[in-house]
Amino acid sequence: MLRLLLLLSVAIALSGADEQVITSNSDFDISSCPITYFGQKYERVYVNVTSENVVICFNGYYDPQNKGDCLVRPGAVRIEFHIFGKYPYIENLFRQDLPSISNALECFLGFSDYLVLFWVANFGSQAALLESFGSEGTALTDVLVDGNKVNTVNVTNAADNFTFHGFADLSGCRHSGVLLRPGEVSSDPETCFSLNCSQTAVLQTSTCGPLERCQGNGICSSDSLLDTICTVTGPAVIDFHGQQNSVKDRCSYSLLRIPSVPDFQVLANFQERHRKDVSFLDSVMLRLNGSGIHIYLKQGGRVLLDDSALTLNSSVQTVRGVKLSKDQTGVTAKVSLSNFKASVFFDGSTAQIHLEGPAGQSLQGLCGNSSRSLSKERVSEDSSTSCEMQYKDSNETTINCTKMTERCNLLKEAPFSSCDIDPEPYISACIDTLCSYSDLDHLRCQFLEAYARACSLKSNTTLEDWRSKADCSPPGAFCQDRTCSDHEFCGEKTAGGETRCFCRAIFASKYRKINSLGDPPVCSENSASLSLVGCLLEDKGIDHSVLQLKEPTCRGQIDKQTHMVTFSFNSANLCGMEITNNNSQVIYKNTIMSQNLFSGGITRQDQVYIDFSCIQTQPDIQTAIFRSSVVQVISSGPWRYSLTMKAYTDPGRTQAVYSNTEVRLNQKIWVELDTDGLDEKLVAVVTDSCWATDQASPTGGRKYYLIKNGCPNSEDQTVTVEGNGEGTSNYFSFNMFQFTGSSAELYLHCKLQLCVKQENSCVKNCDGARKRRFARSNYEAAAFISMAWTT
Repeated sequence: MLRLLLLLSVAIALSGADEQVITSNSDFDISSCPITYFGQKYERVYVNVTSENVVICFNGYYDPQNKGDCLVRPGAVRIEFHIFGKYPYIENLFRQDLPSISNALECFLGFSDYLVLFWVANFGSQAALLESFGSEGTALTDVLVDGNKVNTVNVTNAADNFTFHGFADLSGCRHSGVLLRPGEVSSDPETCFSLNCSQTAVLQTSTCGPLERCQGNGICSSDSLLDTICTVTGPAVIDFHGQQNSVKDRCSYSLLRIPSVPDFQVLANFQERHRKDVSFLDSVMLRLNGSGIHIYLKQGGRVLLDDSALTLNSSVQTVRGVKLSKDQTGVTAKVSLSNFKASVFFDGSTAQIHLEGPAGQSLQGLCGNSSRSLSKERVSEDSSTSCEMQYKDSNETTINCTKMTERCNLLKEAPFSSCDIDPEPYISACIDTLCSYSDLDHLRCQFLEAYARACSLKSNTTLEDWRSKADCSPPGAFCQDRTCSDHEFCGEKTAGGETRCFCRAIFASKYRKINSLGDPPVCSENSASLSLVGCLLEDKGIDHSVLQLKEPTCRGQIDKQTHMVTFSFNSANLCGMEITNNNSQVIYKNTIMSQNLFSGGITRQDQVYIDFSCIQTQPDIQTAIFRSSVVQVISSGPWRYSLTMKAYTDPGRTQAVYSNTEVRLNQKIWVELDTDGLDEKLVAVVTDSCWATDQASPTGGRKYYLIKNGCPNSEDQTVTVEGNGEGTSNYFSFNMFQFTGSSAELYLHCKLQLCVKQENSCVKNCDGARKRRFARSNYEAAAFISMAWTT
């Protein structure tokens, strides 16, 4: 009794905020403490609570008719559930009664009521059960594997002899429905296939190699001919030896190299789809004649010879020695080199290499040995610099891993069981993928189809009616003849439904992060454009063909290769562009919008409004010497324009004033203000004011105005202003002077403004009353240009 009280006190001490009270059927996520139950790893637990039994299952709620992995213990009204971490006392408690447990304790699950403690412990590849019973009588717990009882934990307490607790080792290995206990070996002499469950419950398999043949007595003998298959599907590579590995990044890898045949190599490229952290086989490349010829097998049944697309059908075409054909299931490339024959099949999702030739040859690449370090088979010249970067997306809560595991395990059942290819690597690849990635894009049938085709290639075995049993559609390449861009992949709109091009997750993330549908606008001197991402528009259910600028005739143009949709306008076709000003800026604005699709008072499309604009900055203040021309370059993002101020001695403005030009007092001088890079259809340059000072600073020293408020100084009859506000240049003239009592050096400053013609009439009447309005209240920035001379 003392030991039970001690365990109860330990349980109470360990209990915390994660406690769950169970009074009815409940299931829990145990991914923080997964249990490997007789070789099967589970990350969810299902609990049935009744007054007769408490049943704890790992692959779905208990059903006596199904093959459950369950623990059946005495009933209770309510129990408490906890997840505990590492505790040395608990670890020692298990080890005292279960010497077969050699791995370290990582965590354990606790189920308890007022009479029974029930702990299931995670020891890595091993697992164990502890049951403590604190009342007189008997507590029996049945241990079920695939619905079959494999053990019973019996805790019997008599009035004068309390046992208190019982233990059970829940470790083991499973393969195709066969259960092995730690240390157990099973072999089939007919196939030379053997299973070895290690003492720590790690399964090891062995069979004849690709260069060997089973003699039917458990002995493998060397075969004179090689006949072997490598399958690459999703992120998984199942090599010629039946070993499986997974590619975690988005790089290119060598699948097959034969040192004795240096002119032939098969490579594969992997890319992400909906998730950034799960990669899929995306394309296959055949490299011939060293690196001189490249044949690319891509999604949608597309085939490229270097950069040129090939048109294929069911008839065999020989291209550079490679026999190419295409049918509804995919593309096949066959090549004969030296003594080898290689067939490479690709359906857009799965690649299978069937290799025939003399035995005893070294096979390299991931298909030769998938357990080889991936970095050693990575092909750097065919991979992007960022392809190795690892990402982590949030877990998908909609995935039912138990259901997906059951589906993948169909490969253990008829008609698949009639094939002599080991299904376990295909099952493992299937479970790994479908438990981390949603059941989309034909995935639910992809691994089954890959196995069935491997059976057909290897032993000419046809698995009768497997598609009906697995509820898979008739044979046909997924997304056949649909072309997606490099930043897209082809997928299903709905499970089993129509297909379209989706954005790859990494590409789309930069737009989704800022809730954008495309890139920033591209602005040039007289035009602007905005590009939207076609696959992002489709994600929102937006049909690009119904979008327009403010002018209905201005539609977006879609690039057939990138599927980017570009809208543009320029000075020749404004497309409803609006021009406004905001302090020191002129803003060119337009809107991408949906067409008016209302009919009968209803619409079936969300209305789209995407504003974009380009900004042109008013000229800044500038000071310069009189006896030279002054050029000021104004930049505003990608837009640039220049402002030039130059003095002349003749009205035709052909004789420029230079540093050695003699200028006399009272001599007439013409000053031209000109711009380059502005569209005079949209804006005009207005000289607001010009004044002279005896110092370089526009605000220092004495000041004399030549132009005020866009008009000549009424007190100086020598000043005239021409073309002010009419276009992108104007000029004025005055008679030379100097300040009395000052040096001969004189500085001239001018303040200019940009006027939006669409909003205003920019020409000012200087004969008294204004004939036309000139809006200037919103303009503050200007260009000041000073000129100095000696008289």
